[in-house]
Order: sequence, then C-alpha cells, then structure tokens
Amino acid sequence: MAQQGTRVRPPAVAGRFYPGNPQRLRDELARLIADVPGYAGGRVEALIAPHAPYIYSRKLAAAAFGAVCEIAASITRVVVIGPEHYVALRGIAVATVDAFETPIGRVALDRDAIAGLADLPFLVEADAAHAPEHALEVELPFLQMLLGEFELVPLLVGDAAPGQVAQALARLWDATQTLMVISSDLSHYHDYETARRLDAATAALIERGEWAQLGSGDACGFLPIAGLLVEAARRGLKSQRLALCNSGDTGGARAQVVGYGAWTFAASR
Repeated sequence: MAQQGTRVRPPAVAGRFYPGNPQRLRDELARLIADVPGYAGGRVEALIAPHAPYIYSRKLAAAAFGAVCEIAASITRVVVIGPEHYVALRGIAVATVDAFETPIGRVALDRDAIAGLADLPFLVEADAAHAPEHALEVELPFLQMLLGEFELVPLLVGDAAPGQVAQALARLWDATQTLMVISSDLSHYHDYETARRLDAATAALIERGEWAQLGSGDACGFLPIAGLLVEAARRGLKSQRLALCNSGDTGGARAQVVGYGAWTFAASR
C-alpha cells in the first residue's frame, strides 16, 4: 500500500480502452494470457506491444506479454516507452509522481533509475504529458497480472532522435531483472489491404533492424522502436514476430484500420 503523501498518476483511460472494473479486468487478462501458446525463443529482454483499446488489440498484446511468463519471477523493473499523443514534447519525458495507478492497483516508479537519467540533456519532466496518455497505461494491467510487484520507468518520446532513445534505454538495460516494453501501433487509417501491405513492409524493417528506414507513417511509436533497434543491434539481440494484424481482423470496419504487431527481442541461442 502506498504511503500517505504518495503522488499518484490516476488511470486516464480505464473504462474506455480497457475494463474499469478490477475483477472484470483481471478475468479478461487471465483468459487472454491462458490462451497464449508457449514461447520457444530465448530469454526476452525487450518486446513491442500495441496500445490500442483492448477490444481491437488485446490478443496481440497478450501474445507479447505472454512471452515473459516463464521469466516473470525474475523481473523487478519494467521500462515502458512509447510516443506522446496529446501534449507536444521536445525530447523524452519522465513523470515526477511516485506511482501510476490502474484498476488493479498502484505501480511504484523506480525513482533511483529515473534519477540516473537526469543528466541526459534531452530528458524533461512533464507530468502534463503523462496525465492523459494511453500509450503507457494500457500496458500496465498486463504487467501487473504477470509480474505482481515491480517498479516502473515510464518514458514518453516526443521530438527526439533514435540515438537519444537508445541512449536512455542503454542506461536502464539489465538483461536479468529489467524488461523493456516498447508501446506502438503500426499504420493508421488506411483501407484494409493497404494497411496489410504497409504493415508487412514495416514488420520486415523491424526484423531486419533497419531503424533508419522507419517513419511516422509506419508506426506511431516509430522513434521508440527505432531506438530499441539501435540498442538491440548493439547487444546482439534477435527479433521474433509473434503476431501481425489490424483492427479489420479484430472486429473493426475495414475502410479505415489501425495496424498492430507484437515482437520479442532475445539473445540468439
């Protein structure tokens, strides 16, 4: 339980992007995770997961997070990094609060780890950007169900360079206790067949590590993804695609769709 005086970022999209009722949310996540097939790759150090409303993207998110089931007990810290959607930013934004809250409970921030980024010139404090943002929040219930207790480093990327993202990730990377979660959807508002073609091309770029070829039309979180690819290459990590589809496959209309993908990054065996 958080101590008196704890500064908390309350949930902004509970009841809209995912169930606001705690038991309903737990039940839905338990079913989703139970349906994920066993993961056959190496130890996952990072993953890419979508951040759309669960009604459209929940199975892909479950595929991504389900890949860490076997190592969940060893993970004590999670870095969740994604794009800002509501407040324009220069650089990468951290929050000054002590905890983020979802209907399942509170997740304490790793203030020591955040303090270790303070000398980076592109790092800014911006609670106003974090307050309405869904890109990080929607990942937390999955993490809470899988990991139980863990500390969080939430990062929002605005006008920044992939190398800056990679530098921040490198400061925080710990292959044994820390999980990197990159939050991103893929193409937006194309017709179904166009989206399938564009997202297949983006997936190929991700899997080849061609970060410099990614642009804003490929993924809303192209900068966090690009930064991950820079650091993953430096560490010799290999990507594995778990799922790729769009909202037209998951119940939405096909005239204008949003693309989703799920990947893990692990050391080559």
